[in-house]
Amino acid sequence: MKILEEFKAFVMRGNVIDMAVGVIIGGAFGKIVSSMTADIIMPPIGLLLGKVDFSSLYINMSGKVYASLAEAQKAGAPTLNYGIFLNNVINFVIIAFVIFIMIKQLNKLQKPAKPTPATAPTTKECPFCCSTVAIKAVRCPNCTSQF
Repeated sequence: MKILEEFKAFVMRGNVIDMAVGVIIGGAFGKIVSSMTADIIMPPIGLLLGKVDFSSLYINMSGKVYASLAEAQKAGAPTLNYGIFLNNVINFVIIAFVIFIMIKQLNKLQKPAKPTPATAPTTKECPFCCSTVAIKAVRCPNCTSQF
């Protein structure tokens, strides 16, 4: 039972819960970026490059001729899907850039740590005998000099 209590304490720590929320949001964010790349960014790029659909670019390694990537995959032919890889690279670059911008903005929003105020001294040194004296003292207890 002790192991279950330790596990519960581990899971309920703030860092683990924050990390879990981050992973879930990151997964959803990744789907949004994938859709943006595949459905919004890549079609205009493909149009500019001669009406190319990057997700359908592949190299057929079977020696047979197939009309499309889907047809080659359905037949079980080995293919190198470099168009899908290119889409994934673009997804990664977009996600990395957005995270960079978000972290940069979060760092700007965070207030700089306030320096800790120096505590006022509670003692001073007697200029005559160099002994330590309370800050409010008007006479040194060692040499009886007046300050």
